[in-house]
Amino acid sequence: MAVIRSERPLDWSQVAAVAAGEPLELCGDARARMMAARVLVEQIVARGIRAYGVNTGVGALCDVIVSPAEQRTLSRNILMSHAVGVGAPLGSAETRAIMAAAVNNFAHGHSGIRLEVAEQLVALLNADCLPEVPAFGSVGYLSHMAHIALVCIGEGHVRYRGERLKGRDALQMLGLEPLVLEAKEGLSLINGTPCVTGLAALAMARAARLLDWTDMVAAMSFENLRGQLAAFDEDSLALRISAGLNLVGERMRITLADSGILATVAGQRTQDPLSMRTIPHVHGAARDVLAATADVVNRELASITDNPIVAGTPDAPRVYSQAHAVGASIALAMDSLATAIAQVAAMAERRLDRLVNPLVSGLPAFLAQPGGTCSGFMIAQYTAASLVAQNRRLAMPASLDGGITSGLQEDHLCHATPAALKALEIIDNAGRIVAIELLAAAQAYDLQSIEAPRAPHTEALRQRVRCVVPTYRDDRPLADDMSVAFRMIADEAPPPLPNPGSIGPRPAISVDGAQQFARVPVTNLAAAGKVRAAASAAVNDGHAAAHMA
Repeated sequence: MAVIRSERPLDWSQVAAVAAGEPLELCGDARARMMAARVLVEQIVARGIRAYGVNTGVGALCDVIVSPAEQRTLSRNILMSHAVGVGAPLGSAETRAIMAAAVNNFAHGHSGIRLEVAEQLVALLNADCLPEVPAFGSVGYLSHMAHIALVCIGEGHVRYRGERLKGRDALQMLGLEPLVLEAKEGLSLINGTPCVTGLAALAMARAARLLDWTDMVAAMSFENLRGQLAAFDEDSLALRISAGLNLVGERMRITLADSGILATVAGQRTQDPLSMRTIPHVHGAARDVLAATADVVNRELASITDNPIVAGTPDAPRVYSQAHAVGASIALAMDSLATAIAQVAAMAERRLDRLVNPLVSGLPAFLAQPGGTCSGFMIAQYTAASLVAQNRRLAMPASLDGGITSGLQEDHLCHATPAALKALEIIDNAGRIVAIELLAAAQAYDLQSIEAPRAPHTEALRQRVRCVVPTYRDDRPLADDMSVAFRMIADEAPPPLPNPGSIGPRPAISVDGAQQFARVPVTNLAAAGKVRAAASAAVNDGHAAAHMA
């Protein structure tokens, strides 16, 4: 169902839904706001009111006056000179997310672009005719949106129905004409934080799905390693005030309910290793970060991030040339989310190591078939360790990178878009680590020496893996199995929890009167954010929510 940009701004899950392929529509109120803002720009031009990027140059050229006759040229030239991205293009989901966030920003009614400019972007988006956007080269937000906007004027390239086309040819195939940009439109198309905000919404969706999987896979490892269920005792966990921690504890109790294996070993150890007994603490902390990040991303989507902003009335137009396009808060949030997911993945690798290590697992060495001719999961753990190390390098904060651009005019940089891009890379790496743990946990079940039933939910997970990947016997490249498991985690939700309490099934959510499908049952992040400082008893009152993938 279509996502509608109405009188309310989009939230992160709606942007993620558009990124996943849902169409985007503009309601009448949004269209009216954009048209009203355009009138303000026309009045600013007509009255000669100085406005950055409207009748002046940009960056360090902000004090150079541009005549009315040159303002169209300025808008076009801004796109040409700012389209400086390098490297492989972004994926379709990343590009769609940025475009959706840009349209959302214009719909606030303070950018001043003509309605037809926004409609051109919506038409490209809904036709899945996506501009080719090099991933790298931005310290903030400029180059990505410049490459997107090029297509609106018939320049640049797109990917459409599996082909790479010139922008002009693509527009012609869609029955559209290249736009001639008017005053301010070139700057509006590249300015603000839609680039990082779109990418951040996509990171939220992927991280939410990953954390759901990580809880379930951790439960499988916990059961195979014969952990002590006391680690998830509800009364004990309630002593620490954390919505995420208490939610994960509940999920672990539900997932491992009625485990014959764990009943057999109950009370045999005083404490399990930290990678097992701190699952609620580490996974829960990541969920708390996710909830906090959701607040930041939604605030960003609700904010006007242009420079300049137009306001007032046609009789008294106003121009605010401030720094709202600087994405300091969302850069910090992306760095925080990246670190949280990297930590969760690092602990997953530690559980994986315990599964393959015969000194602590109680299982055959490296989960291999008997005999020295089979290595089993020995080297797969190397891969996981390598990805953990890569995440550790990537988790260095981009928001502290700094730098100076535009002849000292822009002498403080927050690197918000690079922060979001590396968060997405860390989430992918984490998914691969958890995928290896998933395969190892399924293999461990096949080699268990305890004659006792598995928990019903972990058995459902094991069967799901075995439907697509058979037991490993060193009879095929393990990388292929790892790829299948990663796609399962990246593209699908884990089996729904039985009797879930605060974690519901896959509900539909209402978006401006339309029903959005929801593929990933996860925590209600907004609710979690509100109760982070409340007593943990309130956590168990949670609500079901659906997050878009």
